[in-house]
Amino acid sequence: MTTTITHWADGAEFTGTADTWADVTNPATGRVSGRVALASEHDARHVVDVAKRASGSWAAASLARRTQILFAFRELLNSCKDELAELITAEHGKVHSDAVAEIARGQEVVEFACGIAHLLKGGQSGNASTGVDVHSRRDPLGVVAVISPFNFPAMVPMWFFPIAIATGNTVVLKPSEKDPSAALWIARLWQEAGLPDGVFNVLQGDKAAVDALLRSPDVAAVSFVGSTPIAQYVYEEASRHGKRVQALGGAKNHMVVLPDADLDLAADAAVSAGYGSAGERCMAISVLVAVESIADDLVARIAERTRTLRTGDGRRAEGGEVDMGPLVTAAHRDRVAGFVAAGERAGAKLVIDGREVEAAGDRDGFWLGPTLFDHVTPDMAIYREEIFGPVLSVVRVSSYDEAVAIVNDNPYGNGTAVFTNDGGAARRFENEVEVGMIGVNIPVPAPVAYYSFGGWKRSLFGDTHAHGTEGVHFFTRGKVVTSRWINPAARPEGGLELGFPQNV
Repeated sequence: MTTTITHWADGAEFTGTADTWADVTNPATGRVSGRVALASEHDARHVVDVAKRASGSWAAASLARRTQILFAFRELLNSCKDELAELITAEHGKVHSDAVAEIARGQEVVEFACGIAHLLKGGQSGNASTGVDVHSRRDPLGVVAVISPFNFPAMVPMWFFPIAIATGNTVVLKPSEKDPSAALWIARLWQEAGLPDGVFNVLQGDKAAVDALLRSPDVAAVSFVGSTPIAQYVYEEASRHGKRVQALGGAKNHMVVLPDADLDLAADAAVSAGYGSAGERCMAISVLVAVESIADDLVARIAERTRTLRTGDGRRAEGGEVDMGPLVTAAHRDRVAGFVAAGERAGAKLVIDGREVEAAGDRDGFWLGPTLFDHVTPDMAIYREEIFGPVLSVVRVSSYDEAVAIVNDNPYGNGTAVFTNDGGAARRFENEVEVGMIGVNIPVPAPVAYYSFGGWKRSLFGDTHAHGTEGVHFFTRGKVVTSRWINPAARPEGGLELGFPQNV
């Protein structure tokens, strides 16, 4: 039996007008589990119209009411997050515990947004000029679009829509067609929490749906996470149509291990950050930069740990049977396997070959086990390209300066980490590295929700990061009001004055 996955607008599911569908596959079995409607331009226009009609009344809703609904959503999500995690595992393939953790990180942004009344407080200056007061405020934009990737079907949308809704906007979420069910599940939860119809909407689809949102005159802003080529396209196309854009792109995250580091800690971190979620995350460590004196020892420790990992059906993870699930599609599995072959041809040393994995699951699942390369050089494709799979490449350098140069010469600047017991070296690294998010003895430095998430260079298009105060500013625009209320008993003299107003 397959499920039918549709759009959501005005508080209900609807199939839409397009007679175009895409298969949704369980990556652990290779079998089709559902089919998702792909929106037509007419469907996109309908969903945006619904969001636009709801925007006026929602923008006028009190901060108290918005906060009450956010708190209700938080409580509902906490009570049934396992149900959402099961949906994610069935369509994405990640192990159940990883899906639960994804939801928990997204929930942090909901909790941050629950404090929106404080975050939207403006400033005021009384009697800035004689009898004149000035105050500032932040108002919602209107309809905003969120275009999210397959790798975090709950967390990435939650980077954006809690703050967008809390600040008084209405939302159209376009999830990945590879794992679309989480978005509908979230829509129903918002309805149960008391969110008015039309404030949160879901538009399923592919590039046609994306283009319709980018070009719609009624969409004020676009938030996107995905590969760098698509992020650049979204940024340029949406900007061309006058929209505010935050487009988070790809990554090639480096983990630098200095000679004084705790090598057991570094090896544990490299394995966790390199192979967690099958490497399908923008914060995965895909390059380990080892100073030559400790490289042999460190690679041996990483290999020892990697060989203990169990790959299989993510639904088995609750019993501790599986550490890593399949890749999301057969095509993506084949692409990653192609990079492994390319690394071999380029002369890198293949320490562990994930193509030989014996997975605990259906033989038709999209399996590729943890893969470890040593003696990788920056000219190789496995170093240059974002693989987005469980492939960890070790690059050997001779010094700290060479390690920093490797990181800074890379066109991506999303996340990086340094492992050391030298506080001075860590501080120097923090100052010198040209990357947006930095970890010190932490391999995946994704910040907590009250800080902002985002990289530099070709990992970000636009100048605004996700969530935190930058997220609040992205979904609002500033307004400054200058006012004077005349006291009839002390009315100032009138008369015409064409000169520029002066404060006195």
